[in-house]
Amino acid sequence: MEETEEIESKKDKLQYFFDSYAIIEILNENPNYKNFLLFPITLALLNLAEIYWYCINDPKLESEANNVYEKFRKSVVEIEDETLKEAMKFRKEHKKKDISYTDAIGYIYAKEHGMKFLTGDKAFEHMENVEYIKK
Repeated sequence: MEETEEIESKKDKLQYFFDSYAIIEILNENPNYKNFLLFPITLALLNLAEIYWYCINDPKLESEANNVYEKFRKSVVEIEDETLKEAMKFRKEHKKKDISYTDAIGYIYAKEHGMKFLTGDKAFEHMENVEYIKK
């Protein structure tokens, strides 16, 4: 089965929370992330801020920063208070991995909503409920 067909067969069964890392890799046209564009994109407002920050600081993407922001704005979900609290507990529990606030929130949101956390961040490489994709 081809990789695209395999992704198509997973489409109805899997959902992903896209870490900022994943979106940035998509913007940089990393072929390892290409097939994930077949899935609906879910992210938090803080992820969108990180993506926008990346774009305005990248000479190749700076002129497209506002378009990128608008494109992904519709994929932003609201983070519930309990999710936020659990994310901070998760961050504290994994303090040695130096997980950011944004990543902790995304990971816990994904877990609570039956989604996989899509990232290439090494801190999540061997964690459960993660789709870790290298560069």
